[in-house]
Amino acid sequence: MTTLADLANFVDDAAPRLYGVSVRTPLQRNERLSEATGADVWFKREDLQPVRSYKLRGAYNLISQLPNSERDAGVVCASAGNHGQGVAWSCAKLGIKGRIFVPTTTPRQKRDRMTALGGEWVELVVTGDTYDEAAAAAKDYVAKSGATMVSAFDDPRTAAGQGTVAREIVEQLGHVPDVLLVPVGGGGMLAGCAAWLSRRPGTRIVGVEPSGAACMAAARAAGKPVELPNIDTFVDGAAVRRAGDVTFPLVQEAGVELVHVPEGEICTEMLEMYQIDGIIAEPAGALAASALRSAWHSPAVTVEPGQSVVVIVSGGNNDVSRYAEIVERSLIQEGRKHYLLVNFPQEPGALRRFLDEVLGVDDDITYFEYVKRSNRDIGPALVGIELGDPDTYPALLERMASSGITAEVVSPDSPFYRFLI
Repeated sequence: MTTLADLANFVDDAAPRLYGVSVRTPLQRNERLSEATGADVWFKREDLQPVRSYKLRGAYNLISQLPNSERDAGVVCASAGNHGQGVAWSCAKLGIKGRIFVPTTTPRQKRDRMTALGGEWVELVVTGDTYDEAAAAAKDYVAKSGATMVSAFDDPRTAAGQGTVAREIVEQLGHVPDVLLVPVGGGGMLAGCAAWLSRRPGTRIVGVEPSGAACMAAARAAGKPVELPNIDTFVDGAAVRRAGDVTFPLVQEAGVELVHVPEGEICTEMLEMYQIDGIIAEPAGALAASALRSAWHSPAVTVEPGQSVVVIVSGGNNDVSRYAEIVERSLIQEGRKHYLLVNFPQEPGALRRFLDEVLGVDDDITYFEYVKRSNRDIGPALVGIELGDPDTYPALLERMASSGITAEVVSPDSPFYRFLI
């Protein structure tokens, strides 16, 4: 079994192997989060790698070490998108045939990038609804073909390549950070960073998971990797059902802190990064930073004024077609967007009364679907309302009750929400 000490050595071995392959990405001070927290917050911009994510580090580190016999048999991987791009780029760079299995939830932009980066050297196979289903198909192919599996996280060679991010951070910062926030899917980068920093005490390492796919926290609670019964695949770069068998013991040995952040909060951070910082981050790329959103909500991670805090921005492969859903999830998370089933009296002026007596001056109707029934006194309408101020929501419900118009709130936990976002 690989230990933290072993993995720390592997990270140091990987660094020269990746020289001239992966980019030494910038470490940039983030004014927005520094001002909000009082700490010195830095972004490690792994979204600026050639494949726009850190996954290149682990994929190339593993594939480049294969002996000729294994290279001739080719390589296989399962990916939600970013790892596949790293494998595709590495295959083309090293002249090795690869087959990449991706779930149907992988954004079109990521699929197109994999085929463009790999060219004639890779074949893309789209199968399954989740990363884990794609991974199962990849394992079946490996058993039949004899090709080498290039794990997205659950291999010491992958974790070592990804752990070179921590090595670069310390070199660029000039000292170990007080706090390091690492996005977590299966735990490859978290294990690699924790291993390398284990020789340099003084850093509080925090793994940040999406609330809908917190597999590392589930493994810690159970004492071993367990399969989550259901996951939210929105944060596709970190939507893993089961933590790694290799990575989990390393994360446990390192004793890192684990937190989780709701997907809607991640969406809000994505929009802030885009609109204020000028950074195009995918959901997993904004995952770690979303844990610091203390200016708006109680943060998942609290830091002290003056501390040096490094946030790994892990990827920037976001499909522009997803922004409508990103905005919607953000508004719901902030309490600005609500859906109601409103029973309107079937009489002239009912809608006008709703607008005049119920809706606030800064509120807006963003969705309206009405079914008129001639044989009933009332007709139901699905109404989406965006509030100017989320704190005015109780007052809106009070005005509705006083108006005599009855309504049922559509809860975000309802399966019906899948129709709306």
